[in-house]
Amino acid sequence: MYKKQECVAMLLAGGQGSRLYTLTEKTAKPAVRFGGKYRIIDFPLSNCVNSGIYTVGVLTQYQPLQLNEYIGNGQPWDLDRGQSGVMVLPPYQAKSGADWYKGTANAIYQNFNFIDRYDPDYVLILSGDHIYKMDYEKMLKAHKETGADCTIAVLEVPLEEASRFGIMNTDENLRITEFEEKPKHPKSTKASMGIYIFNTGVLRDYLEADEADPDSSKDFGKNIIPKMLSDGRLMYAYPFRGYWKDVGTIQSLWEANMDLVGEQPVFDLRDRDWRIFSRNTSEAPHFVGEYAKISNSLITEGCVIEGIVENSVLASGVKVCRGAYVKDSVIMSNVTVGEGSTVNYSMIDENTAVGAGSVIGRAKSSGGGITVIGSDLAVKPGTDVPAGEMVDAEWLKANHKD
Repeated sequence: MYKKQECVAMLLAGGQGSRLYTLTEKTAKPAVRFGGKYRIIDFPLSNCVNSGIYTVGVLTQYQPLQLNEYIGNGQPWDLDRGQSGVMVLPPYQAKSGADWYKGTANAIYQNFNFIDRYDPDYVLILSGDHIYKMDYEKMLKAHKETGADCTIAVLEVPLEEASRFGIMNTDENLRITEFEEKPKHPKSTKASMGIYIFNTGVLRDYLEADEADPDSSKDFGKNIIPKMLSDGRLMYAYPFRGYWKDVGTIQSLWEANMDLVGEQPVFDLRDRDWRIFSRNTSEAPHFVGEYAKISNSLITEGCVIEGIVENSVLASGVKVCRGAYVKDSVIMSNVTVGEGSTVNYSMIDENTAVGAGSVIGRAKSSGGGITVIGSDLAVKPGTDVPAGEMVDAEWLKANHKD
């Protein structure tokens, strides 16, 4: 018998992350590295623990192996408790024939037996691909005070960007009166963050009805939320004020990493009052050579820097050889940048070696896009990778000179 919980969190972490291209060829988007020593999923998991929510179901689907291994028993986030903790919930073949998750709503529906174990009064639904720090306990308090059936976290966005989001229109008391998905002419700037709190019984009823509808997309934004509004359910917006970044694209992931560097970073990971926990292996201290120069950068433990690093984020085990120059770039773990190579305005995935004298990307000021090099690659010495290229094994095979 499981101990009753007031609130259970369900973390949607099965997205393919196709807009991250080669970075998600071998791993799920929430397992992509961020900020040198973290992965994207560390943020919602840490938010749960810091908010006093210790029962978390992580719903995986696409390329789940690395993510499953990373989460493990949940110990780094204090989620390895006997009567609660974190559990990975992959799709499974049921008697009814259901298998792959058909949408966000169907994913929760398929795992309602996990929710029922804890008989919660409330269910918190989260996305696994956002970078932010948020106290869900405060949101739950607001949900209870309004007596809402559902509360949706919203972020104020510039009016010119509102058409990119699902927009919540509210009255003066923040009761939601209308939901518009990416409206051409938005009536407000309250963008949905994809963070919901539902009363458990209400959520069950709507998921069951949605599952029975053959015409439904099985999606919260497209189906569940509009249906609840049309039924006159009590729904409130919860304003969030703080840093929040959807890192679903190469550009946004690069920008979020760059928000960490500088004397006064836009997003501070050194806040001891709201720690972001992660699973990190023990690394030797980083080594900075006699001729190395480092400025405005994050350098993780275990790095060897003998070249020049400017305005960049380097994960553990990165080696920047003598005469190499790295600028405006995100370098993931165990990457070697060979002697005399230049890496500019680029992202290089883990376990890749850049041969000596190579030129990766171009200066940000040149106007070209971000260059991306995939994982587990060997870039031959003297290779020139233009701005904006997405490099995988096939690209190297086509472009390497004998």
